[in-house]
Amino acid sequence: DVGVGSIARENSALELFGSEQDDKIHYGRLEQASGGTLFLDELADMDLETQAKLAGALENGSFLRIGGKETVQVDVRIVAATHRDLEREIAEGRFREDLYYQLNVVPIQLPPLHEHIEDVPDLLNYYVNYFVDQEGLSYRRFSMAAQNRLRNYSWPGNIRELKNLVQRLLILGSGEEISQEEVEAAISNTPPSKAQDVSDIPLSLPLREARERFERSYLLQQFRECDGNVARLAERVG
Repeated sequence: DVGVGSIARENSALELFGSEQDDKIHYGRLEQASGGTLFLDELADMDLETQAKLAGALENGSFLRIGGKETVQVDVRIVAATHRDLEREIAEGRFREDLYYQLNVVPIQLPPLHEHIEDVPDLLNYYVNYFVDQEGLSYRRFSMAAQNRLRNYSWPGNIRELKNLVQRLLILGSGEEISQEEVEAAISNTPPSKAQDVSDIPLSLPLREARERFERSYLLQQFRECDGNVARLAERVG
C-alpha cells in the first residue's frame, strides 16, 4: 500500500523502484510486492518521470533500481486509485496516456463522498475510534455544529481527506469536544494558533496536564515545519 500523495515528489521513484549505492541495495515497493498485488493510492499525484518508469516496468516486466545496472524482473498486479479525473489530467499534460491504459483494465467508479453526505457522521466516529485504537490518540467527539458543518462540506479529497482531517484534529486539538471553529480552521488550511511556549507552562500543573500541554506545543511546532502535512508529521515524530 503506497500513498503516493504522502511521498515527496523527488522520492517517489526511490520508494517504488529502490536503489543501489555503495554495494547497498534498498528494495522498492514494486520489488517487495513481486508475485502479489501493490496498491497505489492517489496515483495522479505521481510525477511524470516516475510515471514513465512505472509504465516501462509494467510493459517489460522489469526495471532498473535507482543507480543500478542490473535489470530486476518483476511480476506484480497493480491496483490504483485516485479522486481526480485522469482523462482530464492526460489532456492537460499531467498524466501519461500509456500508463492510464495499462492500468485501466477493470475500472471501478465509486461515488464521491459529497453524493452520500449522510454517511459523514458515521465515518467521523469510525475514524475517531480507529485512531484512538491504532495510534493511541486521545478520544474527542465532534460537536453537533461541527458535524453539521462537515455535512455541508464538498469533500474534494473524499474519504482520505476526511480520515486526514480526523487525524489532524485529534493530534493537534485538546479537550473532549471538537468545535465548529476547529473544523473551519482545518478545512480552510488555516495554520493552528500559536503554541504555548514550553517555558510558559506552569510548573505547578499536575504532571498529566503539563505533559499534554507540552505535547500539544511540540506537535504544533512540528506540524508547521511539515507545512501542514499530517502524513509527514506522523513519520517525523514517530
